[in-house]
Amino acid sequence: MAESIHFALNNERQIMKILILCTGNSCRSQMAEWILRSFDTNLEIYSAGTQPALRVSSKAIAVMKEIGIDISQARPKLVDNFTKQSFDYVITVCDHAKETCPFFTGKVAHRLHMGFDDPTEATSTEEEVLAAFRRVRDEIKIKFKKFYDENISKR
Repeated sequence: MAESIHFALNNERQIMKILILCTGNSCRSQMAEWILRSFDTNLEIYSAGTQPALRVSSKAIAVMKEIGIDISQARPKLVDNFTKQSFDYVITVCDHAKETCPFFTGKVAHRLHMGFDDPTEATSTEEEVLAAFRRVRDEIKIKFKKFYDENISKR
């Protein structure tokens, strides 16, 4: 009996652990985390920031709700809380986070950068700002779907 349990455990698919980083962890990394979660609930996914904001952007919450993903309970987190952990992937989604990414004492199998514009920098009418958030959300969805299809789903 013990041999069959050991065999079953060794044949289970390993859960991938992924950390997505940006500066404030209020928009891009939050959207990326929850979009990636929507592709596969068996992944262990986190997001964090090098300088986390006080709260997730209300506009990010709104545009994610438009595609059926509720991030209203998400909270920005400091990357330092994760540096001792091991990850299959650490993915930066903004250039500043890429440049200031801390040293991880835990094992990081792959580091990737997928840069996206910061929609919080959009200034104009409310509709044009929301359009910037939607554009970035859709770009994140496309790039992370490709990442998922090429690196995770075939595993």
